[in-house]
Amino acid sequence: MTDITNTAGNDLKNYAYNILKERLINCTYAPGSILNEAHLTSEMKLSRTPVREAVSRLETEGFVKVIPKKGIHVTDILLSDVLQIFQIRTEFEPTILRLSASRLPKDELLYFIQRFENPDPDDTVMDRIRLDTAMHLFIIEHCGNRYMVDIMHRVYDISSRIIFFIHQNHAAVHDDSGENLEILRLLLDRDLETATEKMRVHMEHCRMAALNYFYTVPDGEAPVKTYRVRIRIDKKNSRLFPYRKNKCRACKGAKAFAYTFKPAIIRDM
Repeated sequence: MTDITNTAGNDLKNYAYNILKERLINCTYAPGSILNEAHLTSEMKLSRTPVREAVSRLETEGFVKVIPKKGIHVTDILLSDVLQIFQIRTEFEPTILRLSASRLPKDELLYFIQRFENPDPDDTVMDRIRLDTAMHLFIIEHCGNRYMVDIMHRVYDISSRIIFFIHQNHAAVHDDSGENLEILRLLLDRDLETATEKMRVHMEHCRMAALNYFYTVPDGEAPVKTYRVRIRIDKKNSRLFPYRKNKCRACKGAKAFAYTFKPAIIRDM
């Protein structure tokens, strides 16, 4: 009886974890927002224990921060996140492609080629983002290095969250289907050198597309007067509240700091 109970409990914890993580990655729960534990339990029709343990696990992974007596803060997406995630992808993915090339099943290669050659006209931008992620993880998961696979799954959780966030803020998402198709065809033809170089170029295009969102001031928004302090004014509460102060390690030691108000989202640092 104990084993059955433990199994059921673990299933509920994993269920809650997977649901919450998916919603955090696709920005159903917006970065910078505050979640309520009671609302989550009601929404998923679960008791507090599996939800609380799922939240604790997600906190260790950096998706949320539990603030006593206030709620569950969904972590912001910062410029430093984009810089660091795409630094990893740019350095690692060409190497991973070389490791994976001889291990990729031909039938699956052909499947992805067909999907990019003949996209479903009903596919949404979200569908295209998921297909792009699936194609890259297909290559990664055949590299033969389980430690690299674990690292890159974590990287892609954050990378996908960044891209979904950009899309949900009504900015253009880089359409990389043509580049993906070219890489897949080169892998099918066993042209490893060209495929590796194309992957490197593809990663740079993805990086620049993501950075372009963070560096672009939307139409109608006044330019920021100083790079050191960027504030979003909470019109409901004019009291200055320095919610976050971060040194931007991705900016070569520059003393760049970001401040915001609850529940505003920091767009850049």
